[in-house]
Amino acid sequence: MAVIAVLGTLDTKGQEHGYVAECIKARGHDVLLIDVGSGDDPTVTPDWSREQVALAAGLDWEALSKRRDRGECVSAMSQAIQKVVADLVNKGKIDGVISLGGGGGTAIATAAMRCLPVGFPKVMVSTLASGNTAHYIGTKDIVMFPSVVDVSGLNRISRRVFAQAAGAICGMVETDVDVSAARPLIAASMFGNTTDCIDRAVPVLEDAGFEVLVFHATGTGGKAMESLIRDGLVEGVLDVTTTEWADELVGGVLSAGSQRLDAAAEANIPAIVVPGCLDMVNFGERATLPEQFSHRNIYIHNPQVTLVRTNADECRELGRIIAEKVNRYTAPVTVLIPLQGISVISATGGPFYDPEADAALFDSLISHLSPTVPVQRIDANINDVVFAEECAKALAENIKTHQASAV
Repeated sequence: MAVIAVLGTLDTKGQEHGYVAECIKARGHDVLLIDVGSGDDPTVTPDWSREQVALAAGLDWEALSKRRDRGECVSAMSQAIQKVVADLVNKGKIDGVISLGGGGGTAIATAAMRCLPVGFPKVMVSTLASGNTAHYIGTKDIVMFPSVVDVSGLNRISRRVFAQAAGAICGMVETDVDVSAARPLIAASMFGNTTDCIDRAVPVLEDAGFEVLVFHATGTGGKAMESLIRDGLVEGVLDVTTTEWADELVGGVLSAGSQRLDAAAEANIPAIVVPGCLDMVNFGERATLPEQFSHRNIYIHNPQVTLVRTNADECRELGRIIAEKVNRYTAPVTVLIPLQGISVISATGGPFYDPEADAALFDSLISHLSPTVPVQRIDANINDVVFAEECAKALAENIKTHQASAV
């Protein structure tokens, strides 16, 4: 029997959360009902009152509620519930969490869910689930159900949606995945333009006894990879595709933020770093390309993705940024440079072939790197077998060296 936390604004959505709680109990599980409302008294009796939630986080709920500022209350509850839920998980008191909400309820509940580890069951039924949910999900595995109708009462539509969401969280807590014999993890970054490189490196690492998690370097993917690294879940990083920094610098749509490449340094984890796909900045459909890029070297990757070639000045700055990030690494790290192209389309004869820009990138990267960081210049394209295998072998060696130094 599992215990599932049902959390929500029980002043306005108590009936709905109570219904979900009953659905869960009908499946044989226990419920911990948590109130994060800020308006009138809850319409159902919670196991954790809003006052208890606030107190656990050191908030003066009485003073907060007297100001009757809903925005302030939502913000405060979003912070408080993170501490409460994380503590319940750490103490083994809950096995899953589910919530229903509109704007405020979704903000509060998903804030709590984002602080929980990947693999812990999380379900959010929301009126906002059909739009852009990136800021609600972050880098975690939150399952969002569109509520279809508003979370306002029980009717023939909402009953079915809420009941099925309850069934989903029950199924999730009932599913046991055995990872006891799992191999050490490697995090790897990949793009369509570096797929062959990763596909050729993975078997080498698997033969060396590792399991490889591949992340698509689309901004969200880079953030997710960095999050798992910070959580201490991986033994090494095969960062072949650092392209998100091109979007961060130039203003593309797939930036992973200015902290990209920081996690390996913070976690003291061995790494391989490659300037993969720093030749391209990502935008949407051709018609959406900002005017200042209209006269640049442009490549239509597909109808929804337009790529802009980075120029020599941008590449020079990218080399400096990557080097300064790598210089902070304390575990063994190696930089590998594919001299014949950093993507499929920057190879000789390709649409982004630009020896001047590549030279600016490589020269800047090398000149700004600490002398203690090994650099391998390989006369191959990033997707060639020789380059991919060398990346994998170098990472395995770095991990071996790191493990030996820890003994």
